[in-house]
Amino acid sequence: MRKYFGTDGVRGRANIEPLTADFALKLGRAAAGLFKNNDTHRKIIIGKDTRLSCYMFENALVSGICSAGIDAVMVGVIPTPAIAFLTKSIRADAGVVISASHNPYYDNGIKFFNANGYKLADITEQEIERMIDNNEPALDPDSIGKAYRIEGIGRYVEFVKSTFPKNIDLKGLKIVVDCANGASYKAAPLALGELGAELILINVEPNGTNINDNCGAVYPENMAKAVIEHGADVGISFDGDADRVVFADEKGNIVDGDKIMGICAVDMMEKGTLHNNTIVATVMSNIGFEYSMNKKGIKLIRSQVGDRYVMEDMVKNNCNLGGEQSGHLIFSDFNTTGDGLISAMQVLGLLVKSGKSLSELCSFIETYPQVLNNVLVDKKVPLSELSKTSALIAKVEKELGSSGRLLVRYSGTENKLRVMLEGKNEKLIADFAKEIADTAVNEIKGK
Repeated sequence: MRKYFGTDGVRGRANIEPLTADFALKLGRAAAGLFKNNDTHRKIIIGKDTRLSCYMFENALVSGICSAGIDAVMVGVIPTPAIAFLTKSIRADAGVVISASHNPYYDNGIKFFNANGYKLADITEQEIERMIDNNEPALDPDSIGKAYRIEGIGRYVEFVKSTFPKNIDLKGLKIVVDCANGASYKAAPLALGELGAELILINVEPNGTNINDNCGAVYPENMAKAVIEHGADVGISFDGDADRVVFADEKGNIVDGDKIMGICAVDMMEKGTLHNNTIVATVMSNIGFEYSMNKKGIKLIRSQVGDRYVMEDMVKNNCNLGGEQSGHLIFSDFNTTGDGLISAMQVLGLLVKSGKSLSELCSFIETYPQVLNNVLVDKKVPLSELSKTSALIAKVEKELGSSGRLLVRYSGTENKLRVMLEGKNEKLIADFAKEIADTAVNEIKGK
């Protein structure tokens, strides 16, 4: 059981325990001490999103890393997947991203990539936690690292563009791009603009407190509305750290990660590049999406929620495409984590090559009605200890049978209980979802 790390790094309210500047210094020092023993490059690269608190955590991490005898390489505001790429590119011991992804500005987080660009395994995070609690490593006055900055956005943009199909461009395509006032506000316009697209940019003026504020992948309705207003061919909406992306078709319909993964999977299968004709999705992906993939001859493997767990199952099953309904999509032929810009390049390339609209490309994917209730809870009591809730879950699962699906879990990054139901009768599953959520909240309050 991890003490500080959650589903995606350490995350919480900035300047409140445990996510303080003091903790960030200890975290940087412990991580540097661990990676220092595993490699000889002696440098860790640090990127961040646009939150006000990122400056505080950046300086604290740099101090901790340098105190352990490792160099700290800063690249400033940059998408999370860029750090995965740059960690390998500059042959660093590790990469660090300061970001709370899709959360509000007052939250923040710190997550790591290893030297190969993969998110850390649970056992590695547990070792870092042990080192923090034991105040390791011991300080050595003769071993102090230095801190310096390098240019990273240009390298990442060129890398992203290299994943776009050769011999075509985006000229003639009008695209609405919502950068969530976050980490993609420079990189996305550069990459898409240099390929010739006509861009309508929204939410590209970060001020430290407006990241994800009624914009970006969590609120794609605004981007979809702009597609209609501007008569655009497609809309693209990134989240705060640009590791996920959600689209809108030319009619203003939201196109989520399931559908994007589906059209890319079919294209890759037809080209013979989809490994084992298999993809990895999470337990949150729609059951109708799974049936649609099966009809096309594509097998779907389900993983835990979180793109690092998707990646682990992709490696385990030799798959090169996986993702989440929320828009984390991993094209492992290109990068080792969810990458919103690379995902956008694959979809846009498919639009140009096929000559079809996004709505036409997605038309074969069936979607069952899905209800998701996210409810705040005071504490995360194990579901096994909630007898009334467990009994109700069992009852609902029996009633749904094979014509639906139920998933109840706690968020890995917030104090929320997530109740998800799928089935053919939308009113029925909505009623079930509310009943389960209400029962759980009341039972948790009594604990």
